[in-house]
Amino acid sequence: MEDKLVTLAILTYSKAQILKNVLENEGIESYIHNVNLIQPVISSGVRIRIKESDLPRALKIIESSSWLSDDVLKEEPKKTDQKGSSNQILIPVDFSDYSMKACEFGFDFASRIHAEVVLMHVYFSPVYMPSLQYATEGYGMPMEYDLGIKNMLDDIHNKLNKLTDALKERIANKELPDVKFSCMLREGVPEEEILYYARKEKPLIIIMGTRGQGEKELGLIGSVTAEVIERSPTFVYAIPKNASFKTFGEIHKVAFITNFDQRDLVAFDSLITTFQNYKFQIAFIHLNSDEQRRTWNEIKLAGIKEYFKKQYPQLEISYNLIAEDQLLTNLDVYVKEQAIDALCITNYKRNVFARLFNPSIARKMIFHSDTPILIIK
Repeated sequence: MEDKLVTLAILTYSKAQILKNVLENEGIESYIHNVNLIQPVISSGVRIRIKESDLPRALKIIESSSWLSDDVLKEEPKKTDQKGSSNQILIPVDFSDYSMKACEFGFDFASRIHAEVVLMHVYFSPVYMPSLQYATEGYGMPMEYDLGIKNMLDDIHNKLNKLTDALKERIANKELPDVKFSCMLREGVPEEEILYYARKEKPLIIIMGTRGQGEKELGLIGSVTAEVIERSPTFVYAIPKNASFKTFGEIHKVAFITNFDQRDLVAFDSLITTFQNYKFQIAFIHLNSDEQRRTWNEIKLAGIKEYFKKQYPQLEISYNLIAEDQLLTNLDVYVKEQAIDALCITNYKRNVFARLFNPSIARKMIFHSDTPILIIK
């Protein structure tokens, strides 16, 4: 039986070449395939494909290799404060309506904590197979390729200028707070560039818009927001397209999903410490998968509630069990009945294999819910 090819990753051409070399040095045949030969697609790149039988070994190499580390990318990390975070709020933008919603939220939060906003747009420069052939044979890139890249970059610069002009106008009209902000352009696959910047610069939080309920997940591992949620080293606040606009000051009731893990206690403390200037009502939620253990789960939830009441007497705390069967529907009902303003979810680092075949709660929720989600690291 023929060993079929599977897609291992989608990267820019230069990063794909690095990964290809790493794999082949380990005896794994790999192939670079184009995703789009006609026009640039913002969230795509070239595909690294391997034999299906090599997938377990390749995934292990990705997890342990430094092929995307600072040593490869040759950049120095930025200095951070004592807590290890810079005084930045990162807002990835793609010039859509939900990008503006993220800007509104991010500017308000930045003004409250005296932070700087960094707007990042990542563009993908298409790789044409004929062009690669010309370059390989020493002819250089055809003129049509250069003109296409120039036109694309001119269009991106125009859109970025329009966005900054719109933000400055709204600041002048007192519709947005007057905070310091800067813009940056990066070439590459959006999720990879956002994550690299987050690892290097260590912003306090990444605020992103999402496509929202009813829109399908795209790409190998998911949308840009889904991948950032999976791998970000810092807080991520995901705002669905159809969510009613709320500032952090308007968030009053938060649902914190817990799995009775000790790391949940650490994450909760991180949440309260980071947002100590805000007063939330906290509802602890456990996803109950076994009715026979329901009573025991209720006892554990009650114990968590009492523990946090002692540690954080200023908080108003409740707890609930939600059946894991028909999880998304049950969460929707709970959120509406309890008037939940935001869902808080811890998303511990999971390996590539788990991300491919077992999507996390946070990942499922961003494509289903219209409720903002705060990912705690």
